[in-house]
Amino acid sequence: MDNDPNAAISCDMSKCHLPDCFCSKDGTLIPGQLSPNMIPQMITLTFDDAVNFENFDLYTKLLFNPNNRNPNGCSIKGTFFVSHQYTNYQFVQKLWNDGHEISVHSVTHRGPEMWWTKNATIEDWFDEMVGQANILNRFANIRMEDIRGMRVPFLRIGWNRQFLMMKEFGFVYDASMVAPFSNPPLWPYTLDFKMPHTCTGINQNCPSRSYPGIWEIVINQLEVGDFTCGMIDSCPSQLNGDDVYRMLSHNFKRHYLSNRAPFGIYFHATWFNNNNYLEAFLRFMDDMRQLTDVYFVTQQQVIQWMRRPTITPNLNTFEPWSCKPRQWESTEVVCSIPNTCKLRSRVLQQDRYLYTCNECPTQYPWIRNEFGLD
Repeated sequence: MDNDPNAAISCDMSKCHLPDCFCSKDGTLIPGQLSPNMIPQMITLTFDDAVNFENFDLYTKLLFNPNNRNPNGCSIKGTFFVSHQYTNYQFVQKLWNDGHEISVHSVTHRGPEMWWTKNATIEDWFDEMVGQANILNRFANIRMEDIRGMRVPFLRIGWNRQFLMMKEFGFVYDASMVAPFSNPPLWPYTLDFKMPHTCTGINQNCPSRSYPGIWEIVINQLEVGDFTCGMIDSCPSQLNGDDVYRMLSHNFKRHYLSNRAPFGIYFHATWFNNNNYLEAFLRFMDDMRQLTDVYFVTQQQVIQWMRRPTITPNLNTFEPWSCKPRQWESTEVVCSIPNTCKLRSRVLQQDRYLYTCNECPTQYPWIRNEFGLD
């Protein structure tokens, strides 16, 4: 793999220009050559896996309470990487209507973990990721052009096969690569050139070729004592609420007081089942709301800012972060009572419930049958 004649070459800044290409030698450079104190500190909150009764109130009432606002007056937004099984598509449609970003996290989320890295073919990647985009479009009515990003199950990158599929289908970004811990942290980059960091993780299989215009929203690890962790729930489990609050504040400062690379906090909803963690996180969010240059944005909004780097005083009129109401088609507006579809799944050999504002399919949707046809 190291002597691939078609391998991507190192960043050449003279050949890489915004809005479609962004790279720097070590990945820490600020887009548009702006100074850190002139730009916003972006924070992204992402949530992986199914959206359903177990987590919907957490998302809509606690974390994204409409009163939680950014300095430009718009309510804060998150990004949901949705996998199919156990997902309630009426809830997903409501999150989308509320302005959150809906991205894909596969149909099956199947194991073993190494399958994604070693065995999945381009067709498998297509079935899993485009399949889930089709399911979101069909059962949550989300516009295809809004589904721009993906995160791989278990963060198991799928080498060039994954990125060929992304290029082919028109995905804009991947959000699965963990960077080695670094001060200052890394900015997202496009894959026109070789990635600016090593491929971290046991038996990870990062892309080796060039994928012009595809963004990598790289995972900067959190530092907690002697440990580092990518997803917050992989941080040491003996932490108490105060530890979590200190960890969030410390890592925020590593971004805010250096190059202001976007600060990503990556969750699975079950992490919040620990009430001390929930309280610590809400306390951290309260602190953030005192700062006039800190914005909670979606992954897509990070890329939109990077394509057009804009100084903090001008953000009130920065179109991609505005909250002017969208024009919805009537079918796109979420229903108040969904259809509850009890469906047989041939593949899973059991029944599953599907909640959707649309008509019930005849079978439980799955890979290679995302519309649930007979």
